[in-house]
Amino acid sequence: MRFLDAIASGLGLIVLSPLFLLVALAIWLDSPGPVFFRARRVGKEGVPFSLYKFRSMVAGADKQGPGITATGDARITRVGRFLRRTKIDELPQLINVLEGEMSLVGPRPEDPRYVALYTPEQRRVLAVRPGITSAASLAYRHEEQLLTGEDWETTYRTRVLPEKLTIDLAYLEQRTISSDLKLIFHTITAIFD
Repeated sequence: MRFLDAIASGLGLIVLSPLFLLVALAIWLDSPGPVFFRARRVGKEGVPFSLYKFRSMVAGADKQGPGITATGDARITRVGRFLRRTKIDELPQLINVLEGEMSLVGPRPEDPRYVALYTPEQRRVLAVRPGITSAASLAYRHEEQLLTGEDWETTYRTRVLPEKLTIDLAYLEQRTISSDLKLIFHTITAIFD
């Protein structure tokens, strides 16, 4: 699968380069700060890495609030709202795939603060490369809408995160190249719903 990931991510970066330039320009015009945001995430075997995203929040947002974004987060920029809704902000992770830190399909990489809360069973997701898309990320593609109210982080830790890990572990049990291709197709079509 690594060979397919490298080919697909390389081709994706070439084909999407005009879009990357347009998005970079929009981010630059919308708010001061870098075009890319690098988030600390936990990868395969628990190895930390820097995950690339288009910056969708004000510069320094990671120092101004929590690592998870809830509904109505004031740190999100105007362009960032569009990038998040369409998931375009995730496209730079093709660089992570090309570098071998991620795969196209695999459990979404999590912030180290939340990985520290995993049970031994849940840590089994760390046996594989994290992915740009997963069964859980597709099921929870509107996750921000669930994280409302003052105690939204508790909701994430006690309900959303365990449910996502359960979905991803079940997917890994029956994973095939065919199921990965179907998941990629469903992820692309979900952007337009």
